[in-house]
Amino acid sequence: MNEEYLTVSALTGYLKQKFDRDPYLQQVFLTGEISNFRPRANAHQYFSLKDDGAKISAVMFKGAFAKLKFRPEEGQKVLVVGRISLYEGSGNYQIYVEKMEPDGVGALFQALKQLQEKLTKEGLITAPKKPIPKYPKKIAVITSPSGAVIRDIITTVKRRYPIAKIVLFPTLVQGSLAAENIVSNLKQADALGFDTIIMGRGGGSIEDLWPFNEEIVARAIFAAKTPIISSVGHETDTTIADLVADKRAATPTAAAELAVPVLVDELRKISDFENALVLNLQKILQQKKQSFNQFAQSYVLTQPQRLYEGLSLKVDLNAQQLSNNFQKIFQKKTQETRVVQDRLQKTDLPQRLELTSQKVNQLSIDLTRGSQDLLASKKIQFEKTVSALNLLSPLNILERGFSYVTTNREIVKSSEQVAVGDEIQIHLHQGQITATVTNKTDQKDQKEEKNG
Repeated sequence: MNEEYLTVSALTGYLKQKFDRDPYLQQVFLTGEISNFRPRANAHQYFSLKDDGAKISAVMFKGAFAKLKFRPEEGQKVLVVGRISLYEGSGNYQIYVEKMEPDGVGALFQALKQLQEKLTKEGLITAPKKPIPKYPKKIAVITSPSGAVIRDIITTVKRRYPIAKIVLFPTLVQGSLAAENIVSNLKQADALGFDTIIMGRGGGSIEDLWPFNEEIVARAIFAAKTPIISSVGHETDTTIADLVADKRAATPTAAAELAVPVLVDELRKISDFENALVLNLQKILQQKKQSFNQFAQSYVLTQPQRLYEGLSLKVDLNAQQLSNNFQKIFQKKTQETRVVQDRLQKTDLPQRLELTSQKVNQLSIDLTRGSQDLLASKKIQFEKTVSALNLLSPLNILERGFSYVTTNREIVKSSEQVAVGDEIQIHLHQGQITATVTNKTDQKDQKEEKNG
């Protein structure tokens, strides 16, 4: 056999020459719909042109792209002029676009716009969104099991919040059967009680992402009780699923970050809260201790007699005023008696003298009796005041046989403050007794005995 084998480069170069020398391919007028368009600033633009039956790759150099008077958009139908050639690096033929102008809107783009308007009017897009749980236990992921989406989500969740459980629902994300499969898995995940659902897929053209623009998918998302995070396509792609979902993430990694917190940060917050709580409790205990010490050193406990010193002084003052008033009254009555006696002496009438003498005697008796009654009344009032003051004195209470109990220098007010075996101090009027608790009855036990 004498056949000469060609290299791939030689064959590709030969085919490229065929393309470049064909006069029919040097200037081609083409109409189609823009697909897989990703704008690149100050750079060559790469996209596709397609119709219902075929697709061709397209390149527009930055010089030609800068001359456009409109901004190309995904799904837009355009008219282009360019040449057909073959790119040797990949072996693909493509059109090098030199001119481009809009030619209406593509069918898919128009359908997407109409569905978005319909769902907006019905409230599926504008309805209030469900909050995403901050600390999820189980997360459902609806995506392809073989794509990079699930790997990115698992990696991010395990790094940030490894205690969360991830359950994958293998799902078709492209093709005519994808929409029904998405809805089926979404309903199944929603019924199983997951905390959060993440649904999505990687980037692609509008045709590739179309299952997430289907109306049945949008309504299934809206009807779900579980909060849903949507991550479909790249950051520049926006699908109906993204608009209806409770949260939209630009990438699968961003979706995972929205779904879970950073465990280390949360543990640090808990530690900070714990430290703050301990400090606040210590501060409160210190304030209470200071208040207790101030109260223990107050004159009410250290010098209880000061409670009634002021009242005692007031009693003395009232007694002095009473004595002074009595002296004034006695002097006045004595003076009146003398005036009467002088009158009697001047009249020199035995009968009037005797009557006057009797009157004077009676007045003297009344005066003496009145003074005695007044003095007795004031004395009783004074004794009652002194008795009331004695009742207020803590020392007097102890003197009557009462006592108070302390343990660890704290006054015992309830049996719940001590336990059997604890040592207690019993403070008496004179001295104190140290004892050990051998038995106790709590208030709860007493109520049960009464009820029984």
